[in-house]
Amino acid sequence: MTTATMRSPRTKLKSKMAPTALVSLVLFCLSNVLITCSGSGGTGAETGIRMKLTHVDAKGSYTAEERVRRAVAASRQRLASMRATSGGGGVSAPVHWATRQYIAEYLVGDPPQRAEALIDTGSDLIWTQSTACLRKVCARQDLPYFNASASGSFAPVPCRDRACAANYRHLCALDGGCTFVASYGAGSVIGFLGTDSFAFQSGGAALAFGCVSFTRLTPGVLHGASGLIGLGRGRLSLVSQTGATRFSYCLTPYFHNDGASSHLLVGAAASLGGGGPVTSMPFVESPKDFPFSTFYYLPLEGITVGDTKLSIPSSAFDLRQVDKGYWAGGVIIDSGSPFTSLAKAAYEPLRDELAGQLNGSLVAPPADSGLALCVTRGDVDRVVPTLVLHFGGGADMALPPGNYWAPVDKSTACMAILEGYEQSIIGNFQQQNMHLLFDVAGGRFSFQTADCSTL
Repeated sequence: MTTATMRSPRTKLKSKMAPTALVSLVLFCLSNVLITCSGSGGTGAETGIRMKLTHVDAKGSYTAEERVRRAVAASRQRLASMRATSGGGGVSAPVHWATRQYIAEYLVGDPPQRAEALIDTGSDLIWTQSTACLRKVCARQDLPYFNASASGSFAPVPCRDRACAANYRHLCALDGGCTFVASYGAGSVIGFLGTDSFAFQSGGAALAFGCVSFTRLTPGVLHGASGLIGLGRGRLSLVSQTGATRFSYCLTPYFHNDGASSHLLVGAAASLGGGGPVTSMPFVESPKDFPFSTFYYLPLEGITVGDTKLSIPSSAFDLRQVDKGYWAGGVIIDSGSPFTSLAKAAYEPLRDELAGQLNGSLVAPPADSGLALCVTRGDVDRVVPTLVLHFGGGADMALPPGNYWAPVDKSTACMAILEGYEQSIIGNFQQQNMHLLFDVAGGRFSFQTADCSTL
């Protein structure tokens, strides 16, 4: 596989986004007759927020095997979309659009309207589809579209407002409002920025968010949700707008969770405790170039399988600038990708070592599984070794077999780690039953093993 660097959207905007730009221009001209949304920013004080999270597949009657196949398909779709948008010279930074997996329910407006959002540490903007949607141009969702005109607390944001400038791509509408464009691996959304009151499971805030009036997305990527809650480092994320210095989440297992919900804690509510020993490490400093500045990079340095430390080049996980606006490599911790993907220089040694250790136990992967290494389901705990991720400062994350092998049919389980591009991503399947704390102000990432169903 040919590796490629990631490229800033500045250049891609000119050549790749012509259809979206055209739609944006149309909406710009129609802005006086559409409901507009905009806002002035966050609360200015750290707020304790708690959200209950539900896995997207909880809405359907899926077997464990079907859930894994859906996760594989979503991961493959994201990787394919990254390659498709590369234009041969570079790959756009992933926002993991087609792979977000956990949904938070909240209330917005006065009187309150229900909405559901996919939560994502790999992007910033909060948005929801609205009744401003033109005919058949928004995605299907399970709840009614947000009606800004029905909310007494809704206010549009002027184009001159700093919240408008905080979204990388924006235009000034004819009525002075802020039109935004947000692009992801599987498409784009267009709408108008606004502020309104948000209420979560506990806690709330007045937030700037996007009222979407047009979507051009791969069918099914919203999983019936209303929109997105970004948890990234940018100014429009939930974390930044609430003034939170930290947030945490704990994800219940894909399987055998007895219907228990996961939880996201933002601000004063976020802390670790009641689980195993706490392990910490510094974040790798994020680049200043958008969108790379959004991500949470970790200092992964090596991998051990069983008793064997893999021979991986030291450069395999390095984040490096290859030109102005161009970055390659790095390791992202992401709530929105189902399976971990490793750069080729790390994936191949892992695959080869596991193949050697499991030689007598390997079985042929199901033809349509998309996975490389498989064993009989009943043998997983007996023959599959623990995998340890080694981070800077001596921090180790041990993944038991159930955190990186998954059932793909009634008799077979396979390694749920994929080959990526130059960038590596630690996905949410590998984060099951771990309480993760993002200390944004302190620049540190911490985790502990935990029973997430009890938090």
